[in-house]
Order: sequence, then C-alpha cells, then structure tokens
Amino acid sequence: MKLAYRFSSTILLLIGLISCTNSSTEDSNPINRPNNYKTKNVVVIVMDGPRYSETWGEVSHQYIPRISNQLASKGIINTTFYNNGPTWTTPGHAAITTGHYQDIDNSGKEFPKYSSIFQNFRKSKNVTAASTWIITSKDKLEVLNNCVDSNWKNKYQANTNCGVDGLGSGYREDSLTYQKITEILSKDHPQLTLINLREPDFSGHTGNWSEYLNGIRASDEYIYQIWQFLENNPFYQGNTSLFITNDHGRHLDNLGGFSSHGDNCEGCRHILLYASGPDFKQNMVIDIKRELIDIPSTIAELLDFQMPDRPGKIMTELFSQ
Repeated sequence: MKLAYRFSSTILLLIGLISCTNSSTEDSNPINRPNNYKTKNVVVIVMDGPRYSETWGEVSHQYIPRISNQLASKGIINTTFYNNGPTWTTPGHAAITTGHYQDIDNSGKEFPKYSSIFQNFRKSKNVTAASTWIITSKDKLEVLNNCVDSNWKNKYQANTNCGVDGLGSGYREDSLTYQKITEILSKDHPQLTLINLREPDFSGHTGNWSEYLNGIRASDEYIYQIWQFLENNPFYQGNTSLFITNDHGRHLDNLGGFSSHGDNCEGCRHILLYASGPDFKQNMVIDIKRELIDIPSTIAELLDFQMPDRPGKIMTELFSQ
C-alpha cells in the first residue's frame, strides 16, 4: 500500500493533481446508447517506437514534457497499454487501422488483410476520400489505405501523403510531415486522420542513445503543436478526439537494448496511450489493461460506424458518461 501511495502521489505532483483509477478489463461491452457524442472528428498520432520506460514510464517524464505538462490534465492516460501482436512498424499501424493483429510484411510490400477504419467510415458515411487522410513520415505506411479482402480492395480508400512521395520513395523528416499535416488539416478538414512521426524509431535504430531521446522530445513537441492546432482551428475546436500512442516499443536492455525491437518482451509490447476529446474524462491516469486493437473499436463508437467481426473492445473507461 505504501508503494502504491507513493506512486500515486508522484503522479499527482508531476502532472497537476491527476487522479489515478484502477479497474479491470471486464468493462469492455459496447455502450449501447444512441450516438449523441460531441466528437465529430478523430485524429490518431503515432510516435513511432519509443519504449514506455522513456515516455510515461520514466518517473520525471523529462522526455515528454509537453504530454506530461500541457496535455495530461486535458485528457486521460492509460499506463497499461500494449501491442499484443507483431511489434514492428507496419503491423503495429495495421492493428490501429484494422482492429486485427496481422503478421504482414514490415517493408510495405503487403497490404493488410482486413478493411480499415477509413474504408468502413467512408462507406458508412458516404464521404469522399478527402474526409480521411493517412499522413506519415514513413513511405511504407501507404499500404494502410488498402487491403487484401476482395470485398474492400481498391474501394473507399483514404487519401495519403506518405514519405518523400509515396510508397517506395523513402522516409522524410518529421518536420516536413508536420508541414503537410497542418496544410492538409487546414485545407481538407478530414474527419478521420492517422499521423505517423518516424522518430524516435529512426534514431533508435542507429544505436545512438542521445539521438533516440532527442527523437522522443522532438515528437513530443510536434504532438503538442498538432494539439494546439486542433484546439484553435474553428473546424476542429471542441469536437475532435485525439489519440496518442506508439506502434511498438523497443527491446529491454537485457534482451538487446533500445536499438531494435520485434519480439514479445515487455519493452517491445508496453506502449503509451493518451486520449482527449469532448466525450472523454480529463485529468486522469488509469491502469486498465488495453491494447492497440481497441483503438479502432473506440473510434467506430465515437464516429458511429461499424467495424464488423473485430476482436477489439470499446474503451468505455475513457468516456465521461
């Protein structure tokens, strides 16, 4: 009890009296009420590949000062969030967009097997491709806009802006991706957007610890700037839910260290989840065990469309009512 009390007290001090809530994963049923949510738009930002031990799991949160100091009190953080599938970039993102864990090629040579949130949203709402965007620093993530399923292949695809110039063109700097993000959000006003920042994964693979940490700090700053944009833009202000997460973590120090990832160790699986929006609780830290495939189910609930035959659960604990 003393250890638990100290941990809660530390969290409260660091993020401005954020309350900690413990619960089980049993409360995972659909909310089952008419959709009267205030959320009209959803943005998912993926900070690619930090270990939890260098994000929220680091006691001082020194590498994510914007998330811990500015954003945390505006939303809810889950300290027990996981990638329970392949811990690579493309499969990790596919879990977020399809609600299924899939062992697909990580280099962008294979489409996901299942239809995406973008395809299901577009079909359900009868909206154009401009209402859904995938904006990523990594070119290989362009495969997320399509799938193998013959009922969905080449249909209801999202618009994409990935890497230097699409699939096969190579990665680009996150600074350039940030410019594209603000440009596209300002022009097209998409209702459903996935964003990938290549850091800190890109620097982590170089084996340079300082650059890896700098990559986390830089992503934290870009995320804050995107949040500020959403808060101040008339189209998104007051009606947009934001998810911040990671596609995977990195190896524990005794299992190869931060320079790589891809197995089922705690370092690769344990990741961050932050959520904020008009329908979510604020100023809270919870430890309800959830996972990547729960994100699309929760998005479908918010935006009132179906994701049939998906194993993910709606994260009911995020909702204020």
